[in-house]
Amino acid sequence: MLNSLFKSVYDYLKRADIILWLLLTAIAVYSLVLLKSVSRATAADYFRTQLLATGLGLCGAVIVSLMDYAELSNFWQLIGGFSVFLMIYTYIFGESVVGSGGVDAKAWINIAGRTFQSSELVKVAFMLTYSKHLDILNKRGRIEDMPQVVLLGLHALIPIALCILQGDTGAAVVFFFMFITMSLAAGVQLRYFAMLMGVILVALPIAWRYFMPEYQKQRIYALFNLDSDPDLRLNEGYQQWQGRISIGSGGFRGQGLFQGNRVASNVVSFQHSDYIFSVAGEELGFIGCSLIVVLLLLFMLKILHVAASARDELGRYVCYGFFGWIALQSIVNIGMCLTILPVMGVTLPFFSAGGSSAACLYLGFGLVQSVHMRRREIDGLHLASHTPLRISYKQGKQAREMKRLQK
Repeated sequence: MLNSLFKSVYDYLKRADIILWLLLTAIAVYSLVLLKSVSRATAADYFRTQLLATGLGLCGAVIVSLMDYAELSNFWQLIGGFSVFLMIYTYIFGESVVGSGGVDAKAWINIAGRTFQSSELVKVAFMLTYSKHLDILNKRGRIEDMPQVVLLGLHALIPIALCILQGDTGAAVVFFFMFITMSLAAGVQLRYFAMLMGVILVALPIAWRYFMPEYQKQRIYALFNLDSDPDLRLNEGYQQWQGRISIGSGGFRGQGLFQGNRVASNVVSFQHSDYIFSVAGEELGFIGCSLIVVLLLLFMLKILHVAASARDELGRYVCYGFFGWIALQSIVNIGMCLTILPVMGVTLPFFSAGGSSAACLYLGFGLVQSVHMRRREIDGLHLASHTPLRISYKQGKQAREMKRLQK
């Protein structure tokens, strides 16, 4: 029994991308260390919650990686329908949770006494449904047709619009960037992106005047006036101002792990989630912040490597979707902590506290592992090491026919 278990673990590790697993493990441990320090300042034990979410997430990642992503994508209609239902249900029956900067978004549902952000799970679903949509169009040779590109835009617009309706602008931006990243990977022509950019530029002044909430305007205003307006430091720009001070106070080496006075005093609001980067800056200094950036950068580069070795275009799109998700949230979160970008309530992937966010990120990671573990398979057939990695639709059909004849 024990030998069988060890053999199963060995076989799994032999097929999995070990480097990607090691990077994720390092990120998870680093996150838990930072949250252990944050837990000194609050009644809530964020370390314990994150440890539980990480454990469940790792189990979920292993389970998902054992599934064939192509088989999962065949249920894209069911997955897409459930995603829309979940988002609408959250908007109608969900709970409003106060986020950073006073935003009050109705983007959470209560499950067994704990809140769950539905858009996080929908991001994983979008990786599958949108990849399948792109794959179908590419196989039919219609990825450049204007009507089909419009349908791709409508596919992405559904979760974006539902997030905006819930008041969760940060999640809407993440979906938009995933859409852009995956579409570029699929070969959608640049002229369509130029047209989209033109529409956005025309719409921005209208959105600012008639649709953008006042708190979002104040966040953008605060970004450019923190140093010149003391009132902003006490109001709309308080979080960014205090976060920047905490990061700067750490210097090169930091004040020492579990030694940060500002962390212990909980000066920076939401330092466990949106501003976990400031905790690393104060206690571990420039070295600690750089380590976060390096780990995330290596993690993203490894995802692109998995995408390059995928057995088919579908797997490549799945990886690019996860890459876009991680890249956007990393850039926006670190940018707002350094007062380069406005606050958008976007967490730092894998580092920030948040059960639903962490667990769903691990599910997305599981899909990437699934792509890697099947990079040399076609319908269950294992390919020789010299076989070209990306297999065309025609080659896949030939392999299926060969498998049928072997039976």
